[in-house]
Amino acid sequence: MKEKTTRSRRTFLRGLGASVALPFLESIPMAATAVAAKPPRRMAFIYIPNGVQIPEWTPRREGANYALSPILEPLKPYHRDFLVLTGLTHDKARPNGDGGGDHARSCATYLTGVQPVKTGGADIRLGRSVDQVAADVIGRGNRLRSLELGCDKGNKPGPCDSGYSCAYTRNISWRSETTPMPKEINPRVVFERMFGSGYTHEDRAVQARRRHDRRSILDFVLGQAHSLQGRVGTKDRQKLDEYFTAIREVERRLEVTETQSTFLHDGDITAPAAGIPGSYRDHIRLLSDMMILAFQSDVTRVSTFMYASAGSNRNYRFIGVPEGHHELSHHSGDLKKQAKIAKINRFHIEQFAYLLGRLQSIREGDGTLLDNCMIVYGSGISDGNKHNHEDLPILLAGRGGGTIDSGRHVRYPNETPLSNLYLSLLDRVGVHAESHGDSTGRLDGLNVRVPRV
Repeated sequence: MKEKTTRSRRTFLRGLGASVALPFLESIPMAATAVAAKPPRRMAFIYIPNGVQIPEWTPRREGANYALSPILEPLKPYHRDFLVLTGLTHDKARPNGDGGGDHARSCATYLTGVQPVKTGGADIRLGRSVDQVAADVIGRGNRLRSLELGCDKGNKPGPCDSGYSCAYTRNISWRSETTPMPKEINPRVVFERMFGSGYTHEDRAVQARRRHDRRSILDFVLGQAHSLQGRVGTKDRQKLDEYFTAIREVERRLEVTETQSTFLHDGDITAPAAGIPGSYRDHIRLLSDMMILAFQSDVTRVSTFMYASAGSNRNYRFIGVPEGHHELSHHSGDLKKQAKIAKINRFHIEQFAYLLGRLQSIREGDGTLLDNCMIVYGSGISDGNKHNHEDLPILLAGRGGGTIDSGRHVRYPNETPLSNLYLSLLDRVGVHAESHGDSTGRLDGLNVRVPRV
């Protein structure tokens, strides 16, 4: 029998307690043919709470020659890699007869476009989120169907906001109408899900020994890694070296974090959280690196990331803002409070810029990993003081594999559903839905050409 010269894109380097997926390699086609595969397209959705300081967020001009606003200024190195989308609305985050609870509704509606049933009990009901609709199709062959990340714990039962269940304020990803996808806040747990070989007693024992001895997960697949590097081209050898270096760097940072006594601060509640970075900035960035590795290795193609839960009252003393975020968002026109809100918004954007920079630095095919991503960043509230849900602060980063013209500020007519954007993104990953949430059609203006996958 003739030996196959190609292998599945799902190739893993396997060892005791380890299973390391390969990044996209041009030398290894995705199917058993002589035709090299194209890099896959990925989707990610990032949520920030409490809206933004809109005057400091929205660029004044439209089109490609707009100037970045003060809050968006940290994104200047990636000016051509994202779109600013204004005018988009989530009507189902409005009361519509349900009274208070805008924070809960803004979070629940963010990726679903569906109004949550108002309840503080177990009878929650919402709708499927766009990430899960996509994961049903593009996540079936991956190790992780989807990856849910966050910096705030999400296991508090009961009501959280004006009679709405905490499930609505702490989850943006929903597998079904009644089932939220719980987010993971511990970077070590995420790492082991991505690269551990399994969950048997033996696997856990090997993982514990590896961590105790401070050995890299790559030590357990070293022979296979060296063999593979000898069989691929020069560009792919360089790519593998960069990939393995990134894994080792993440492991080093995990070890540093785990040797420190750390605490997770959530408003006035301080709870021990072993393995969680004590710095909020480090926490966001370490989880961002997990998302990057997951995309780079094709462990998953769909991810969500909540920088904080809806209505978060986290303080930002480390940037000179000792007050709680939610408290400040009700600024009642106070200019000093508005300036502090803008500082918080800019801090979040700095973390987003870190993510884009890392994605842009990774070569993939004829472009970069960022070129093959579609990353939505934003909030379900526009102005935190008004609690309004029109003209939402939304960014779309990445080129979707060449299907999006980035580097522009696009303004849409008032009341254009945000769900229209999600329909357009689903098209770009080969998921052809007729509607999503309260959508009224596809969103124009992303690109004149939308090739079917």
